[in-house]
Amino acid sequence: MNPSKRIDQLIAGITDWRGKTFASIRKSILEADREIIEEWKWMGSPVWSRDGIIAVANAHKGKVKLTFAYGARLPDPDKLFNAGLEGNQRRAIDFFEGDKVNGRALKNLVRAAVDYNQLKLKKKTKAPAGTRANVGKSKKA
Repeated sequence: MNPSKRIDQLIAGITDWRGKTFASIRKSILEADREIIEEWKWMGSPVWSRDGIIAVANAHKGKVKLTFAYGARLPDPDKLFNAGLEGNQRRAIDFFEGDKVNGRALKNLVRAAVDYNQLKLKKKTKAPAGTRANVGKSKKA
């Protein structure tokens, strides 16, 4: 079964408020960028990626947690992050019963995560001077 169908099943199986919240989060993530890929990792976690992991979501007792892989490096002008604030890499948003998903702000955060992943990828693919990729190449004067 493909990851999107597994996520469909997961959401359908959550019959309380968390299922609706999860579906709303997923909708905002997918609307943020058409090239986002849904994955199923770590024995049952929905993951969204583009040029690297963007976020993972899980329904817990009493909340839905959306964790951004590089959240500590993302701008958060709408102050969505409310969990994992002490870490130096990940940041999370815990949604509790009655919380509304701010789709506009969440899409902006997802776009920032995509931008971060793409910047990180560009830096990784550039070969710095003196590396094997540049050995033997001379500069023309």
